[in-house]
Amino acid sequence: MRDYAAARGYQVVAEVPEIGSGLNDKRPKFKKLLANARIGVLVVEHRNRLTYLGYGYITTLLELEGRRVDAIYPSDSGDDLVDDLVAAITSLAAHIYGRRNTKRRAAQIQACVQQCLERAAEAEEADQA
Repeated sequence: MRDYAAARGYQVVAEVPEIGSGLNDKRPKFKKLLANARIGVLVVEHRNRLTYLGYGYITTLLELEGRRVDAIYPSDSGDDLVDDLVAAITSLAAHIYGRRNTKRRAAQIQACVQQCLERAAEAEEADQA
């Protein structure tokens, strides 16, 4: 990305690697970038790393401030409708599978706690005998 920025004559003000994706709107580093008026061009590898939904809103608001987004690979399909549909399906799938994963982890923790309680009760019985 540095080479891409240099080739276009951009001065790199900040590099912000963020674990997560455009599905999450609770991204403090991203919010900080949006609030920083010194950043004239946000360079992203893919549009969906910035946001899956609402990309047009973000770019419009930035353009009103004289800023913009430069996506190295702007689209996977070349068709905005297809990209939006894929983004919506991806978002829904992430929410569904995220919930399932959370439920599975909670069940695993609950089973572990139950096992610990059973072992503690067995140890207490053995000590009393």
